[in-house]
Amino acid sequence: MKSGLEDVVAAETVLSDVDGANGRLIVRGVSLDELVATSRYEDVLHLLCDGFLPLPDDLPAALGAARQAVFAHVVAADAAIVALPPVEGLRALMARLADGDDIDPALQLVAAPAVFTSALLRLRGGMEPVAPDPALPHATDFLRMLGGTVPSPQQAAALDRYLVTVADHGLNASTFAARVVASTQAGLASAVLAALSALKGPLHGGAPGPVLDMLDGVGKPADAPAWLDNALARGERLMGFGHRIYRVRDPRADALKGAVRLLAASGAIEPQRLALAEAVEQAALYLLRQKKPDRPLETNVEFYTALLLEALGFPRDAFTCVFAAGRVGGWVAHAREQALGGRLIRPMSVYVGPRPQVAA
Repeated sequence: MKSGLEDVVAAETVLSDVDGANGRLIVRGVSLDELVATSRYEDVLHLLCDGFLPLPDDLPAALGAARQAVFAHVVAADAAIVALPPVEGLRALMARLADGDDIDPALQLVAAPAVFTSALLRLRGGMEPVAPDPALPHATDFLRMLGGTVPSPQQAAALDRYLVTVADHGLNASTFAARVVASTQAGLASAVLAALSALKGPLHGGAPGPVLDMLDGVGKPADAPAWLDNALARGERLMGFGHRIYRVRDPRADALKGAVRLLAASGAIEPQRLALAEAVEQAALYLLRQKKPDRPLETNVEFYTALLLEALGFPRDAFTCVFAAGRVGGWVAHAREQALGGRLIRPMSVYVGPRPQVAA
């Protein structure tokens, strides 16, 4: 038996290949480096879903229309939902969306995290939700719905790069949850809600926020080595380092580090904040190699995600919602791939409990 299904192959997929040994991510034949350099989120959504859904000729326009359709559900965000943690409020609103396996319900599911996250955060701050603009690119409209004004090109490009970077990543916990539910023929909304619930856990999608807590704790670049050394001595985990799959540096970390530097060059990130992050990264990598030489603990996607989303105005407790806004494209594609070609997922377990007493 493999605990945690380590190294167990549970599906064949054409969607993405995570090469942990060499630090490479390929999405339907395209490397992550090429994707972030040439593609918007809508392009990656088309790449992922082509062949699994009847895609419209103008996918960006259809996704814009889906944002408008989803916005009609914001009226259900009462005080109780707004008071929930953002990811739980998002889950509650997404549960209103109809199950189905065609393009319209699929695009509404893809649109929903951006629309609902923005609305919930504005309602929490005592502001009215901002209706979508279907003519804008998805990432641009996400930030406009959050802040109330059209973002700068640099801000929109940074969020777009993030959404592209996290759109799909093999058979991670949330994607596997989506495929399990899809294998029952339950429908896309059920599969995506299962995935979102899995993403909520701190061992999967809930870790970028604590990266900022670590940076705040360090305070100054010069204090990074001593602060991190003390944290390791207390047995604490350094957030933003290490990954279940990658034995070398997570390629998504470099993609997002580039976006963070673009934001810093535009003035959206204070130079001292970037300098602190880079000092913490350098000190952490040095200490981890010294103290844990038998474990490959390199920078992962969460480290620069935290800095990027902070600069774009998202509160820490909503970072998982933004992660969902990118990963939902992968969830939908995997769910359709599983429903179209896979069997009901039903693994075996090994019973280790007590046995009935046998009478003599």
